[in-house]
Amino acid sequence: MTQWYVKDISKLTGVSVQTLHHYDRVGLLQPSIRLANGYRVYSERDLSKLQQIIALKYFGFELAKIKTLLSQESDIFDIFAVQARLLDEKAKTLAEASLTLKKLISNCDRNKSIPWETIIQSIEVYRMTQQFEKTWAGKIFTPEELKEYAHFEQGLKSRFSEKERENIGQDWENLIKEVSANLDKDPASEFGIKLGKRCMDWVNAYYGKKHASLRNTIWEKGLKEGQLEDESSLSSESGAWLDQAIAAYYRSRILNILNQVKTVSEKQLVKEWEVLLEDMHGEDKAQNMDIFNLILQNDEINEDAKNWVRKYMQEHGYGE
Repeated sequence: MTQWYVKDISKLTGVSVQTLHHYDRVGLLQPSIRLANGYRVYSERDLSKLQQIIALKYFGFELAKIKTLLSQESDIFDIFAVQARLLDEKAKTLAEASLTLKKLISNCDRNKSIPWETIIQSIEVYRMTQQFEKTWAGKIFTPEELKEYAHFEQGLKSRFSEKERENIGQDWENLIKEVSANLDKDPASEFGIKLGKRCMDWVNAYYGKKHASLRNTIWEKGLKEGQLEDESSLSSESGAWLDQAIAAYYRSRILNILNQVKTVSEKQLVKEWEVLLEDMHGEDKAQNMDIFNLILQNDEINEDAKNWVRKYMQEHGYGE
């Protein structure tokens, strides 16, 4: 049977003599033989155990965990599966840190001071993204949307005070209660249109045009499908009613503007139209096309209005 002194097994495995002595002291790897003069002698079995230690360290396990794994009967594959997930998360963290540094190098002047506040904000956004992955947000957002949502949530701190945010939340809860109490009413009625307007005024004030696609995802996949899992959620019945009320509200605004073709100035007409599109879709021009197509296919809308829409599309980079 082959045996090795500590210096020999150190050369064989690449593990330093100092590290081997440490493993001996903490009881992780004690040599099978210790000579009268104090020399450590390692057996083939010790070498095999050392190779296991090297492998487990490579996989990111702490020494205390390695000692436990090697001293008890446990399902090593289950433990490996857990460790693999932890390593995935660590890899994402390192990749994000690398990307942040590259952006910093690219955007900063070497002669200026390092923008530590910006760096801290980037780190905070990443941490928030990780936290949101474990909530309702992780169920409805893509990875990119999740990051955008973290940016949005961070921005709320500077846009609103804590008291203002409480009031905003209360306004939303009151709106939901009012919807729930009036489900017997026609959502396309004057009452329904007013509630639809109140809803979209709240949404646009809270999310703004910059996060229009985000708010639409929250509405379609979160609120309407009951994924938010808190008091701000809508029942499926309330969500369907409010959805119709919002559609009726926007339909009313669209018709009101188009009915002014030939009666108000072009400048005023364009201004009102663009405010409407911004309220509906923010900066997402692709969704505007859906509205244009519905208008052009609607037999109830007169030809003058349709021609104005065609002209607007042409002048603003939309194709039919």
